[in-house]
Amino acid sequence: MLDRVAEFIARHRMLEPGQGVGVAVSGGADSAFLLHALREIGFKLSVIHIEHGMRGAASAADAEFVANLARDLGLAFHIHHADVPAIEGNLEQAAREVRLAFYADLIAAGAVDRVATGHTRTDQAETVLYRILRGSGLAGLSGILPVTREGLVRPLLEIDRSEIEAWLRERGIAWREDETNRDRTYARNRLRHEILPLLRDGFNPQLDQALGHLATLARDEEDYWEAEVASLLQQPTTNNQPLVLPVSKLAEAPPALARRLVRRAVEIVNGDLRGIDFAHVERILTMARSSEGHDRMQAPGLDVCRSFDWIRIAPGSQGADPGDFSLPLQIPGSVELPGSSARIVLQVLEKDACTQPYATVVNELDWQRLRRGKGASGLELRNWRPGDQYRRVGQTKPEKVKFFFQQARIPLWERRDWPIITYHGKIVWARRFGAAAEFATGPDTRSVLQVAETGS
Repeated sequence: MLDRVAEFIARHRMLEPGQGVGVAVSGGADSAFLLHALREIGFKLSVIHIEHGMRGAASAADAEFVANLARDLGLAFHIHHADVPAIEGNLEQAAREVRLAFYADLIAAGAVDRVATGHTRTDQAETVLYRILRGSGLAGLSGILPVTREGLVRPLLEIDRSEIEAWLRERGIAWREDETNRDRTYARNRLRHEILPLLRDGFNPQLDQALGHLATLARDEEDYWEAEVASLLQQPTTNNQPLVLPVSKLAEAPPALARRLVRRAVEIVNGDLRGIDFAHVERILTMARSSEGHDRMQAPGLDVCRSFDWIRIAPGSQGADPGDFSLPLQIPGSVELPGSSARIVLQVLEKDACTQPYATVVNELDWQRLRRGKGASGLELRNWRPGDQYRRVGQTKPEKVKFFFQQARIPLWERRDWPIITYHGKIVWARRFGAAAEFATGPDTRSVLQVAETGS
């Protein structure tokens, strides 16, 4: 059996020579076997134990048992005492998060390079069936991963629990029994002690192996799709930032790819897929396939908005609205747009006589006209506000900036902080839409106020 464990470790490239492996030992049969197996195979080990504070004297006795085991084997011992019952929410989930946090701390501190846990093929079967019953997608059917990004490894995923207990008995190696594992008020225990035995007896004696194979197939499929999706999604440069997808990318993709694109985008923005189910993903895809230009939905931790040809997936709480801004402009000079790395840069340029009209130059203002007015000190940069209107070059009457947004198919989320330059309250320039006709350059213009945007 040790050969099978060693082969599984090598096949999945779990451990490199010389790496320090922290073995998570609860005291139960699976983790006790894992510790002895890795020691006999020849890895550099230490022992990790979390005392969750959930079972009183029994929990303390488990910790003592594991400490003595580490001492008898001459291995370093890392223990963490937690008060899981004091943590709000689901106890099982809270205990898991405590364990993962301690493992991460040990890896970050350099105490261990990897953490090995004693999950078996029996655990894998329970996990896969449990997820099927809860309505999991294909990603969930991957079950317990042999290797995780966080540095966890599971060398026993092709070993049955019954094999492990037989191996320990043959060698007279003791382990601890956790009585809560028999408490059938927990759904996972009912699955273990009632449903799985019934299915093995009535349908398939090799059910654990079949469910394990299903997990392997699903995992390999997901690995392939993850690489495909990664090539199509550009991740934000910082965490917790919105991600914008072209509608066409979702609407035209095969459903298998489109669903994965949505799920991956949500995971990038939200950090995980907790609370996101089939209905949420389908709602986003329906939004993408609709002929309507605008739509919006809320999902756990998310705000999803469709505007024209784009879908924006953003964190659900973006904090308080920063409000309107209005900043005085110095000529020459530059100013950074609030909440952005972009800057509006203004400089005055002298031009030679030119026979070509200036009407097509949307980012240049007639500096002489501005100076002849009420004084250049009246120039301000502000964000767009509902109701803003002005007459662009080439138009006969003023139009609302909102109309220009619609013409140019500017997404709703880009409009709030859209930069506008005013002169004593009157709009003289707007990003992308250019100069107001009244202050635009012409053939006789000699001094030009050039407006440029950098870093956007």
